[in-house]
Amino acid sequence: MAKLLIVSAPSGSGKSTIVQYLMKEHPEFKLAFSISATSRPPRGEEKNGVEYFFLSPEEFRQRILNNEFLEFEEVYPDRFYGTLKEQVEKQLEAGQNVVFDVDVKGGCNIKKFYGERALSLFIQPPSMEELRKRLVGRNTDSEDQINIRLEKAEYEMSFAPQFDRILVNDNLDTAKQEAVKILDEFLNQTKV
Repeated sequence: MAKLLIVSAPSGSGKSTIVQYLMKEHPEFKLAFSISATSRPPRGEEKNGVEYFFLSPEEFRQRILNNEFLEFEEVYPDRFYGTLKEQVEKQLEAGQNVVFDVDVKGGCNIKKFYGERALSLFIQPPSMEELRKRLVGRNTDSEDQINIRLEKAEYEMSFAPQFDRILVNDNLDTAKQEAVKILDEFLNQTKV
């Protein structure tokens, strides 16, 4: 039976790098990203049903009322992102182990919905000082944006105890190997 991997982390923790590594270097895990829905218009070459399911704000609200989402968030007025239950079920039925790269609240909601069938993994930096160094080293954000990200990171890290496993990314190669071990154990465990 296909399973689910929920990954959350503060910005700069290495989450995307670790998830991409698992997907690219470990095809035996049969991982596939959950395709989210959004109310924003497509950008560039994005196609409906590939990168996202593009819905109007009205359509998104109606689906919320119909309880069709595992989790959703209104990031800005009329700018929604969310995970459709029906899409996840289709992917699971196709034998894919579905990966969610979501915020902490979304991760907790998906875990509640799927219970033991899902593994929730929280990736965190070794310290706030190290996280600041990584964010500064990216050279993509202003000092104000970095401070906002660090504030948000402290809030997000308060959710870590609600996750099944916490992976401290002190050394990227070690963290990747630890993620492989954690996922391998989870996917190969059988119910007693």
